[in-house]
Amino acid sequence: MGVFSRFTDIINSNINSLLDKAEDPEKMVRLIIQEMEDTLVEVRSTSAKTLADKKELARQAEKFENDAEQWQEKAELALSKSREDLARAALVEKKKCSENSQALRDELSHVDEHIAKLQDEISQLQEKLADAKARQKAIIMREKTANSRLKVKRNIDSDKVNDALNRFDSYERKIDDIEAQVEAYDLGSKSLADEIAELENDENIDDELAQLKAKMKPEQKSK
Repeated sequence: MGVFSRFTDIINSNINSLLDKAEDPEKMVRLIIQEMEDTLVEVRSTSAKTLADKKELARQAEKFENDAEQWQEKAELALSKSREDLARAALVEKKKCSENSQALRDELSHVDEHIAKLQDEISQLQEKLADAKARQKAIIMREKTANSRLKVKRNIDSDKVNDALNRFDSYERKIDDIEAQVEAYDLGSKSLADEIAELENDENIDDELAQLKAKMKPEQKSK
């Protein structure tokens, strides 16, 4: 089973949990990243064990090859001593060792292919994990910003805000009425300062009239 098929199984097994947290994208992102990290740790552990098993298989294959060489030497020795029966028996053992060695070598070839694919999938998963972590902060920021905007929109469109604004309008109208009443009381009444100001204006006009009369008297005499 590949890394990504394994990861898919993990996500599918937690689909109910994901749905429960669907209203919280931040938790979903953290869960997905955690699953990816756990999968990566698990696969690396499996890869390490596979590499150890490969070394053991290689040692066994090498041992069978050495045993085959020894049985070859024993067969040659027996034949040199005119013991064809022993030489034949030694060649039978050599054949068994060679077959066992070849079987292990074939198995090692499959293991190498599996390890190569595993390493490639691990690299892909690491890239996906790095990308997910890089996007995690941006996703969380977008989610928080969207929630903040939603709260503002709800407040703007809420009846409470509209009621408050209506109350403000009502208060402003009441204050306008009060100010109008105050201004009505002031109509027709003069303060001491207003009366004094009027006297000053009258005095200025009298002075200006006297000056005008004085100016016009010489002109009338000359006529």
